[in-house]
Amino acid sequence: MNDIATRDSAPGTILVIDDDETNLYILSSWLKRVGHTVIRAGDGAEGLALLASPDTPLPDAAVIDVHLPDMTGYEVCERVKADARTAALPVIHVSAVAIGADDHTEGLRRGADAYLDQPIDPGEFLATITAALRYARARRRAERLALRLTTLNRATLDVYRAVGFHSFAASATGGAADLMSCPATAIFLSPQGQSVHSHAAAPGTAPVASPAGPELLAQLASFTLGSGTGAEVRVMPAARWRALLPLDPLGTDVALVVARTKRNRPPVCIAVPAAAVDGTDDRELLQQLASACALALEALRTYNEEHTLALALQRTFLPDRLPALPGTNLAVRYRPASDHAEIGGDFYEALRTPQGLLLAIGDVAGHSLVAATVMGEIRHALRAYALEGHPPHRVLERLDSLLAHSRPGLTVTLCLVLVDRDGLRVQVANGGHMPPLLLPPDGPATYLEEHGPILGLGLPHPPPAVHTVAPGSRVLLFTDGLVEVRGQDLDDSLAAFRTATASGPRDLEKLCDTLLRGFGEEKEDDIALLAVELSPS
Repeated sequence: MNDIATRDSAPGTILVIDDDETNLYILSSWLKRVGHTVIRAGDGAEGLALLASPDTPLPDAAVIDVHLPDMTGYEVCERVKADARTAALPVIHVSAVAIGADDHTEGLRRGADAYLDQPIDPGEFLATITAALRYARARRRAERLALRLTTLNRATLDVYRAVGFHSFAASATGGAADLMSCPATAIFLSPQGQSVHSHAAAPGTAPVASPAGPELLAQLASFTLGSGTGAEVRVMPAARWRALLPLDPLGTDVALVVARTKRNRPPVCIAVPAAAVDGTDDRELLQQLASACALALEALRTYNEEHTLALALQRTFLPDRLPALPGTNLAVRYRPASDHAEIGGDFYEALRTPQGLLLAIGDVAGHSLVAATVMGEIRHALRAYALEGHPPHRVLERLDSLLAHSRPGLTVTLCLVLVDRDGLRVQVANGGHMPPLLLPPDGPATYLEEHGPILGLGLPHPPPAVHTVAPGSRVLLFTDGLVEVRGQDLDDSLAAFRTATASGPRDLEKLCDTLLRGFGEEKEDDIALLAVELSPS
């Protein structure tokens, strides 16, 4: 007999309800002789009161005489089965009078799990009790496992959809506490290389995280998995656990599971009180959760590495400095999207040309490494065409042709502002991008809204719109990531941006900082902002 079968057949607590003192004594004696604990009641009301009492432990099974002085055993059984607290309690009817087939049928129909006629053979009686206990315990174990599998599934989904390390750590630690219905501790290495100790005091409570020693993960892994891969559970004595984590609230022996997906990668460690892990099913559930956490963290770590690399590549495509021109001030801000978003294709440029200072700002459609790469290609081609002396709309046409040839199907928005050499005129050629904002030294801020088609459609581009500007005017070019707000009309966002800009600081650097604080926080898109002040007075 294996461990589970042995535990399922082990003695339990049995409630015996019988008004005959002799029968009550005999049945109780048989049960006690093989190790059962007996609770006795002389009638149905007393038995039901014992079951309802919070001071009486809920028995594992009930033996109920069919003929009781206050109600039938059938009625007692029906009440037992109707109560959610006792519905799963096995009921064995006994009777010396109601021994016909109809009596058996009635008792089983009304909820009994077994029906024995008296006189009863002691061996048959005890075997029936054992069978009822075995079945009830197996059912409870199956129900508990089903609930835990549901919890495991939910916890696994939570760790896989975590968008950052902090949400991952909370999902993993909280998931372990929910899964095992107890406090839980987890130790991870963050994508930034910091060991983190996370603890959930109970199921449903928010985990608390704190830094951990750099050698802790290696010490925990050496106790179980070593340098191997997979997931392994071992019980660590309380003294050793406290020596490694003296501030951890788990003060008893712990069941420690360590999981690793690849060699030479940091493991995931999860610990719960050893008493909470009851058998093979619990061990395997804990291993499954740890394996899911290790896979999710590995994916998060890989994404973080790729995102960092892509962001570094993206920054190499942007100008490393702005041109210094007499009578002109320039300021620029570039902010990549949040860590959990893909990189985009926002870019800017400022360069001297034979016609004057050319300012450019654009956005490649999509968010990916491809978008960032195309951004670099467009920017370098833009420089070449502009330095050849082409007017702004011809630059757009050439870029459009290049895009159709090298990247068919991709679109780019691009706005060019050419500041004439005397600084008194600007030419605007806008290929479907956000309109630049003109702020004269006196008068209202105005969007220069003339524009042509986006690049990538092969459509002709109109000549640039020419605007005369007063000395001291400022022009702002920006990408949509700065002003677009999910669920808000773009016209309303642009109006709010114009108002904030007009009332903002005069100094370009301070103005850019103010606009980023007001419009650039927690955005899911890259942000580029390029500002120029013309012939300041």
